[in-house]
Amino acid sequence: MAEWTSFDSFLQEAKATSNDIDRQALVDALLEERTVWPWVEGDKATFVLDRQGTTSAALNLDTLPGDPPFAPMSNLIGTRLWYVTETFRPDDLLDYMIVIDDPMTPLAGDRDLVGRVARHWGTDALNPLKMQTAQMDVSVLRMPTARPFPDWSAFGAVTRGKIYEHDIASEEIGFRNRKLWVYTPPGYGSGSVHPLLILNDGQWMAGPLQAPYIADALIKHQRMMPTVIAMIQSAEGEGRTKEYFDGEQFTVFLLTELIPYIQTRYYVDSGRVGIGGVDEGAVAAMSAAARSPSMFSRMMAISPPLSAKGANAEVTQDLNRRYETSPALPKRIFTSVGRYEAKSRFTRPAQNLRQKLAGRRDLDLKFVEIGSGHSLVGFRSVLPEAFAWLFPGAAFG
Repeated sequence: MAEWTSFDSFLQEAKATSNDIDRQALVDALLEERTVWPWVEGDKATFVLDRQGTTSAALNLDTLPGDPPFAPMSNLIGTRLWYVTETFRPDDLLDYMIVIDDPMTPLAGDRDLVGRVARHWGTDALNPLKMQTAQMDVSVLRMPTARPFPDWSAFGAVTRGKIYEHDIASEEIGFRNRKLWVYTPPGYGSGSVHPLLILNDGQWMAGPLQAPYIADALIKHQRMMPTVIAMIQSAEGEGRTKEYFDGEQFTVFLLTELIPYIQTRYYVDSGRVGIGGVDEGAVAAMSAAARSPSMFSRMMAISPPLSAKGANAEVTQDLNRRYETSPALPKRIFTSVGRYEAKSRFTRPAQNLRQKLAGRRDLDLKFVEIGSGHSLVGFRSVLPEAFAWLFPGAAFG
């Protein structure tokens, strides 16, 4: 039976304790009793840090206002415990970090931001729910009604498909030795052809976004057709933006180089091909699908930056016009956006796109707003719904 019914009840008792030794003993008892944090109570979540020798601590959340986006933590006097309580919505799913002894100066203009993050920012040692990437690990806050966020690779009872790695080149775009990961579903190779789903930013899809593991679970439970998934690595830095916003060139690459490469090596159904992406990769997917709806019968766009202003305004305006006026579009479309993404760059354009497509009778649209920011955490949480919508399995009738 819990000794404390709320964090406030613990705090009141600890502050009423007359000496530091007894107060630290209460902290030790609290952390022994409650081993997993943050402590979620209704719409509030309390984050704690138990660390000797700390001079300052804070919670880093992109949804917090200000620069830096920190909520300073308070120290329980005479103890190692630091804490902060914030209010959230019931379906929030957010990544965060614990910041220790940071200079607390603005991030904008910091000449050594990478080094600063490496020295002072880290995951929450008391929260097992994390997102691991090649660049940085983050902790994940999951409020009571948020989308599930499991480690899809940990489901031991799920039959696994296979992943094949290729090195490919493109004369159209001008690259060599770029990775292509191809997932084949369980049962592949029996002679039948399978739908094909092409995903941009393959290094994310095959890595932290766990697309193959998600497909395995969906296929097992008949939420998704057995589908071949081709995940193409993106360029780095500014090269990624240039490729993904050059819709015509990238579409030619898909049609004349990538798809023929896949067709000669895998059993895929050319009449059931989907294209998808996240962030700028979603822009490239939208462009390809609008330019060649006869090839791409399905399209997934998660958090595309479709602002009518900025360096790529001409491209995004053209893309918005295509989705408003084109006589033919993919037959099944999935779009989503995070509640806490930048309004002018992400949320408003996504909502406008939904309005443009909602009245069309020639396609099936699903739009989802999730309680996340612009992050891999949010992207991964919505991928199962997207895959099941693009190629629904027998469980959908």
